[in-house]
Amino acid sequence: MKLKGSVVVLTGAASGIGRALAIQLCASGCNLALVDRDEGGLKETVSCLPSHSQSVTLHICDLSIAEDVKSLPHEILIKHNSIDLLINNAGVALGGSFEQVSETDFNWLMKINFDAPVSLIRAILPTMRKVGSPTKIVNISSLFGLISPPGQAAYSASKFAIRGFSNALRYELRDTNVTVLVVHPGGIATSIADNAKAPASASDAEIFRQRRLMNAFLKFPPQKAASVIIKAIENDKSRLLIGLDAKILSFIERLMPVSYWGVIGKLMKR
Repeated sequence: MKLKGSVVVLTGAASGIGRALAIQLCASGCNLALVDRDEGGLKETVSCLPSHSQSVTLHICDLSIAEDVKSLPHEILIKHNSIDLLINNAGVALGGSFEQVSETDFNWLMKINFDAPVSLIRAILPTMRKVGSPTKIVNISSLFGLISPPGQAAYSASKFAIRGFSNALRYELRDTNVTVLVVHPGGIATSIADNAKAPASASDAEIFRQRRLMNAFLKFPPQKAASVIIKAIENDKSRLLIGLDAKILSFIERLMPVSYWGVIGKLMKR
């Protein structure tokens, strides 16, 4: 896929991998529709973009609100004539066991991590099908879309869901101009752990301990992750694992699909 001159819709563009993708896609000559609920973060992302002549538009949207998500594609298409690349990058985290997490919080996470990407694809896909050249949908899953750690029931459910949806959609679109890439990042150095919701029953000490534990594994630079994703887009890849941790843990899961956590849990403690 040739990126120069293409129109890219990118969610979660206010920070982390999303900001790194925006910067590198802008440098590649893409027109950008940047989406996030954090208006200040989006403006900061724009301030980081290299000098460019192509169009960059900002779209403030809370992906947990279905009505806002449904109106977003129309808002984007008013500013851009077409859409060549959709990157569903936005995501939230929620710690705690299934019994600890409230139904409200569980559903909130699923709305952002799964329902919103599906809704955007449903609305944007007809437009992408009309483009004469190759177009692509990129869905960001996670390492936790490959393995399911205890205490991550909600997050893993959403990331396994986006993985399964992406795989089925890829086969359904195989004879069209639209291809699908699902991405499984490992521990990327973003603020997702610090921003994660915690159960109301969790103590401050437990929340601090869990966030410190997760942050210890978030080491892979988001700029490097963005570069790897863009390369996979250009090379028409269908599946991408980012980081040695994702590759090793995925391999362990394939070897021991039921008992893998006994091994991985010991590795994490070390």
